[in-house]
Amino acid sequence: MSSFADRMIGAARLDGAIYEEVEADTTATTQAMAVVVMASVAAGVGALWLGGITGLVRGAVVALLGWLLWAAIVYLVGTRLLPEPQTKSNVGELLRTTGFAATPGLLRVLGVIPIVGGLVSLVALVWMLAAMVIAVKHALDYTRIERAIGVCLIGWIAYLIVSALFGGLAWLPA
Repeated sequence: MSSFADRMIGAARLDGAIYEEVEADTTATTQAMAVVVMASVAAGVGALWLGGITGLVRGAVVALLGWLLWAAIVYLVGTRLLPEPQTKSNVGELLRTTGFAATPGLLRVLGVIPIVGGLVSLVALVWMLAAMVIAVKHALDYTRIERAIGVCLIGWIAYLIVSALFGGLAWLPA
């Protein structure tokens, strides 16, 4: 079994074996939550000039709620709307894999750097989305990446609608 740091590095490298490992490790949910919190705090630090300490704390709470909502939506879409014959999953598996998919979000701490901070944050966001697709592919036992992309796209739209209905929880998953 990989260490917490090795799991984060593997998740950032989009290593499918790491996503399979955390999917199967029911004790890794707390680790996944820690990744989400660290990534959201990094984003908050990177944007301190926007919201200060209150924004940082609010961002961490919203990120955790958003992560829970995102995993539930992806679970429903992936297992009910677009399953493959071998798809077997539960919300816990999606919480673990998508939590580790937030690892590239640690780079958002660099958002405080003038001029390049915004670009680094954008790169981190795209990297997180790629990691999310890999996480979904492995959590839902998909054979094709296109299906995982479809689930993420449908899930993203549903997430935006639900979060808008509940006062705009967040525009981006942790």
